[in-house]
Amino acid sequence: MNDKINEMLQRSAQNANQSEKSFIRPEDEEREVIAPDGSTIKINPIYDYFSGKKPQEEKPLNGVVEKFLNWARAESIWVLGFGTGCGSIEIPPLMTPRFDAYRFGVQMRATPRQSNAFIISGYLSVKTLKRVIRSYEQMPSPKYVLALGSCTINGGMYYDSYSTINRLDKYIPVDVYIAGCMPRPEALLAGFMKLKELIKEGKAEKANEYARNFDEYKANQKKIIKDWNMPDYNW
Repeated sequence: MNDKINEMLQRSAQNANQSEKSFIRPEDEEREVIAPDGSTIKINPIYDYFSGKKPQEEKPLNGVVEKFLNWARAESIWVLGFGTGCGSIEIPPLMTPRFDAYRFGVQMRATPRQSNAFIISGYLSVKTLKRVIRSYEQMPSPKYVLALGSCTINGGMYYDSYSTINRLDKYIPVDVYIAGCMPRPEALLAGFMKLKELIKEGKAEKANEYARNFDEYKANQKKIIKDWNMPDYNW
């Protein structure tokens, strides 16, 4: 009986060790390949396609130049088309004639590389947080985050859920909070007006805060994301 128990314990330990590594797909593991010239080279797919350096703080320019740039940024807010939760249903009406966000210089874009604003729309699951981090880090600076709904502030109705986060600003910095469950499109427009105001005043500098406190943010992210299979720097 003891031999069987020991055997079961050994198998469970082996399975645990395998499960810790299983989130790295075989094609993403470090390996040697044959180069076109016939030589053997070592590749690491997860890290070869991304920067190996931490983000750098972007110092604002001085005087009228920075004021002009902030005015231009405030009048050209390109939002990443990424719906994270139930609040996503409030975003499409913004582009309709009734609310017409285009008149405020707000429009949707398809990829992080084209965007400078990110709406976290409602609850955010741990699985989605991983994709949010990667998308946020791929956005060029300066970039801005709007937290839509009470779930991003204190977890809302999911405050004690094992699968959702309850404070967004522990994982990525937030420029504007829009309270409610769920805020209407008018509230979202009011949030954009507040963001434009902060940008013009030179106070929308959360991307620099993320760069300054990168190690702290990354530690918080890794505490909750157990299957971390991407590089620390996603730019």
